[in-house]
Amino acid sequence: MRLVDYPTIIKKAWSEFDASIQIQRIEDISARVSTNHVFRVTFEDGSHIIAKLSYFGKYEHFLEDHRIIHALANNLLYPFENVLAKSLVRDGQVYTYRYKNGFIDAWVVFYNPIRSQMKLPRRLEDHQIQMLGRQVAKFHKACSRVSTVLPKSIKTLRSDIWDLLDMLDTEVGQFEHRLHIEELKRQCDLFLTNRQKLVAGTVETMPVFVDWNIGNFSVTQNFELYSRWDYDWFRVSYRVLDFYFFSRVVSNIGDRTVFSYVIGPLMEDRFLLFLKEYHTVYPLTENEIRFLPEAYRFFILNYVIKYGRYFFHRTYATKLQREAYQTYFPSIDEFDADKILKVLGI
Repeated sequence: MRLVDYPTIIKKAWSEFDASIQIQRIEDISARVSTNHVFRVTFEDGSHIIAKLSYFGKYEHFLEDHRIIHALANNLLYPFENVLAKSLVRDGQVYTYRYKNGFIDAWVVFYNPIRSQMKLPRRLEDHQIQMLGRQVAKFHKACSRVSTVLPKSIKTLRSDIWDLLDMLDTEVGQFEHRLHIEELKRQCDLFLTNRQKLVAGTVETMPVFVDWNIGNFSVTQNFELYSRWDYDWFRVSYRVLDFYFFSRVVSNIGDRTVFSYVIGPLMEDRFLLFLKEYHTVYPLTENEIRFLPEAYRFFILNYVIKYGRYFFHRTYATKLQREAYQTYFPSIDEFDADKILKVLGI
């Protein structure tokens, strides 16, 4: 895909949306550590929008995600009514464009630009961790409240793991993961079994964004959530899927751009401080806490193993996948849910 002319695809997408407005320039503003593609599209009158281009997974999931995000953005109540970017709409529906030509199958969605305020410091003080915990709980509560009016999602944790298992039986999967096929199947089975035991049918689902590194959102000076962008890992699922990245944000070493996904931050006292404040606003259940290591297992299986080569440049993807077998999977058994339950008084 590196040889694909992305600006041409974006121009075609815009032409079908509104050919009466001419594009002046298209600038690539993508994060350089990822293979995702985000562009600033500036028009002749000086106004601009954001274009996101994707080409992995399924177009149906891409369309579904952005319809749900748009509905969420329009239904969130104060003080979160302007936190999410609004997609451009045509004929009452979120507009997406699908470009197919030979081996190329790429999809485009347009957003209005979103304003931002303060970026979190790389290392938070204790009182800042507490404020963040309360704010995340309020945001999750707001997302839960509107869940019943959102479009249905066909993408689930179970279906993603099934897709990974199917991929492991293909020629491509056998080649890419040839030394670890049986271990990956074992990890998938563990996840499916524990999910069924802990949360299936008993824990509510809601919109979650999963990837909460500090480059993806901004806050006010009072640590109130102001804006959230980058929706690549969005899904409708369990709220605890968001917690691993928040544990990294509040960890003792602070959020860093170095891509290493060890489980340690989930067990730090600083994350327990975050959870205590969260729990006072939006109480957690025992099964949700016991599901935390499974949420982490899913993150590694789905975003590092299955989609790593799409989300990260080759060097990062190779490094993360190697660490998954050497460190990430073996460390899951070290997670101490009872310690967290005791702190939260559950």
